[in-house]
Amino acid sequence: MKDLTFWVWPESLWAPISFTCAYLKKQGKEADLSRWWYAEEAKVYQFIGEDNIYFYAIAQTGLFTGLQVPKGEVPDMEKVHLSHIIANRHLLYMDTKASSSSQLKPPTADELLKFYTKDQLRMHFMSLGLSSKSAGFKPQVFMKEEDRIGVDMVLKDGNLITNVFNRLIRTCFYAIQNNCDGKIPKGDVSEQIRLLTEKTVLDYERFMYNHEFHRISYVLDDFIRGVNKHWVNNVKIADATNNAEFRKQLVIDCFYACKVMAILIHPIAPEGCEMFREYLNLGEELWDWNNIFEPVSFYIADVENHKLKYLEPRVDFFKKHDCQLVEM
Repeated sequence: MKDLTFWVWPESLWAPISFTCAYLKKQGKEADLSRWWYAEEAKVYQFIGEDNIYFYAIAQTGLFTGLQVPKGEVPDMEKVHLSHIIANRHLLYMDTKASSSSQLKPPTADELLKFYTKDQLRMHFMSLGLSSKSAGFKPQVFMKEEDRIGVDMVLKDGNLITNVFNRLIRTCFYAIQNNCDGKIPKGDVSEQIRLLTEKTVLDYERFMYNHEFHRISYVLDDFIRGVNKHWVNNVKIADATNNAEFRKQLVIDCFYACKVMAILIHPIAPEGCEMFREYLNLGEELWDWNNIFEPVSFYIADVENHKLKYLEPRVDFFKKHDCQLVEM
């Protein structure tokens, strides 16, 4: 490297810090900036394209070290706070490496949001596995009619929450309103649902730690569809036998599973999950990962008198885009 110059844009290296500062200022928490970047319990995850890995891993490391270690001192790199870099492969628009300078230009974020919700896009992008391979991005609204084959994968991946999870949450609320006076029924979660939930959470944790985000989408899909199937199969038995205890256990199981699902999905689709929390009449403590296996009653001081917020018919926690509703 002797006599060679390494050119970089320094402002892009401190941009993440500036973005954090701007966001915290907007929230009235500007004084918390150092906690987010330098506190022992803080860890910054930086998602970048693989083409930039050498630029950021080398230049950014030097800049961040220089900001934290006085000139002349030998830095202890185990004590220097650096961002945790997660490199992604290419998102190939219409299976092509498109850019603003190419003939085929990808849609902007604003253009995408005219046809898809944020949740639908996040669910789809997470499923692509960009941490291990480049993947095609083919939103059908930007394709010619004759080129549209099969389903729109953005909608398909988003349907897990806008259709299945949405329906499961509503079903549980309506069951509690109709059969339990709007109060969460007392009782223990069944062994079957408890074991399924534990496996799901542990798999989710492992894949999140390993940055295998596409595997998380498989885990969520299996869990949500599995619990939904459990409800559909067993509610038929409850209806046929008019067994109140059997129905109560079913509600306990599925409502507990919905609580865990909301915690798992909260980083991906926060607005719908926050709405779920509000209808539970619970506080932010619901999102504490340390208590993810606890029953819903764990968060309630007075279970006997705690009532859920009343859910009107056809209320959606995870909404589809307005243009998709017009098509329906």
